[in-house]
Amino acid sequence: MTSSEIAEKVIDIIAEELGVSRSEITLDSHFVNDLGADSLDQIELVMALEDAFQIQIPEEVAEKIQTVGQAIEHIEKAVAGAAEAKGQALSDET
Repeated sequence: MTSSEIAEKVIDIIAEELGVSRSEITLDSHFVNDLGADSLDQIELVMALEDAFQIQIPEEVAEKIQTVGQAIEHIEKAVAGAAEAKGQALSDET
């Protein structure tokens, strides 16, 4: 999955979870200040992102993610790390 595909998917999930238009979402959009998320919204958003990308976002990391761009950056790293770990596991089996 490319960076742009990840970004598009993240923005789609944010729009759906927070009930905002995609056009309102930018990389600099702050979840609380700009998109109106409350604490429950933020928890549900993290769970939706974890499910969509098959990753885990530790609570201490999730608390530091304040903007859409930060979320995308973290997910890109997590997806890359998961793919690398999967590749390593496959090579260990051979």
